[in-house]
Amino acid sequence: MNKILVVDDELNMRLVLGAMLKKEGYEVFSAANGLEALKAMKQDEMDVVITDLKMPKLDGMGLLEQILDQYMETPVIIITAHGTVATAVDALKKGAFDYITKPFEQDDLKNVISKAIKTRNLNKAELFLTRDDLDSYGIVGSSEGMLDVFETIKRVAPTQTTILVTGETGTGKELVANAIHANSPRKGNPLIKINCAAIAENLMESELFGYERGAFTGAVVTKPGRFELAHKGTLFLDEVGELPREMQVKLLRVIQDHAFERVGGLKTIQVDVRLITATNRNLLTDVKEGRFREDLFYRLNVLPIHLPALRERRDDIPALTDYFIDKFNKKLDRSVTGVDEKVLELFLRYDWPGNIREMENLLERVVLMTKGNVILLEDIPPEIKTNIEETSRLSQDVQAGQFKDFIRSQTGEVEKQLIIRQLEECGGNVTHAAQQLGLSRKGLQLKMIKYNLRK
Repeated sequence: MNKILVVDDELNMRLVLGAMLKKEGYEVFSAANGLEALKAMKQDEMDVVITDLKMPKLDGMGLLEQILDQYMETPVIIITAHGTVATAVDALKKGAFDYITKPFEQDDLKNVISKAIKTRNLNKAELFLTRDDLDSYGIVGSSEGMLDVFETIKRVAPTQTTILVTGETGTGKELVANAIHANSPRKGNPLIKINCAAIAENLMESELFGYERGAFTGAVVTKPGRFELAHKGTLFLDEVGELPREMQVKLLRVIQDHAFERVGGLKTIQVDVRLITATNRNLLTDVKEGRFREDLFYRLNVLPIHLPALRERRDDIPALTDYFIDKFNKKLDRSVTGVDEKVLELFLRYDWPGNIREMENLLERVVLMTKGNVILLEDIPPEIKTNIEETSRLSQDVQAGQFKDFIRSQTGEVEKQLIIRQLEECGGNVTHAAQQLGLSRKGLQLKMIKYNLRK
């Protein structure tokens, strides 16, 4: 159950929002001002904060600054009256996730909250920079691959070049975007972020380009989009490979012309924005398969930066371990001094399929639950140990002369997955799927029987 903190000095507003959100299945907490909100956040980890702007003791802007400092992964949604929309836009530039205006439609608020939670879940364990870490990037690592990343950041940060950051999920792509912006001439202007995978397809255009009042049902005020908010600054499009084809065309136009129109608007708006994009997909493969526009790919891929997976930079694991222990000691008020040698050996052998994201989540859990000052082997979740044992056993089986059997089983599984995927794309039409796979209809039917794929 996601936890939402509602912060407003009006009791009626807290009660109305609380009742509505509880009905949607959220666990709701409330606070009458920013100080109460910070106290609540110290006691429970919140998934989203919804706050009014004008409040006694600590107002919404002050609360936003505190959350950005202490809980940067928590999205903040601003509630504002019509007369303070300009202030809400300023809050967006400083790091708020989004804003809604009073009076608001319940569906609008629900959509914004859903979007915020999706974005938080997608980015939760990426390494976030604190304000003190900006100049030194806040990136941990001294392996050859990471040194190359550092060097590239130093070279490209002062330029206006468009950057494409690639790497598996959880490798820290957002951190690289933060570092490039923080060391660029644009660092005094906004860094606006949007996760394309968290936005519904029908809302993507209004998110990027904004909308005019009356453009559609519920558009009671004019709202600037992310490109407009990022004027003179940097726009970071995470998971850009998830953009629908229609939006790829419109994004290409903005990159080429530095101009766009809001949804429902006629006025052309000129913008000066540096674009940084990121993806965990192989966009070149998507281009070949028709899912991503070739012209857009080359516009985005002016200067690529690839982040290696954690298993490819095992030399950094000890330093990352110390970094996260120190981070969670501060966050959780703990005093863990380090890990036992056997634990470090386990970390070095483990493949970390979730990369830094997985390591961060694991160490937060372990630092919180360990009973002593040193993390021991028994503190590590059993699934980590089981994974290593299975990998080791597989390696021994292969070395024992079962290599051909292993290859045969893996080849069969790959073939099965290809057939499943092709059948899904063809809507279950066996004849069409067979043509796409280069098989006869009977040949495909025999393979479907072999892999138990017949309905």
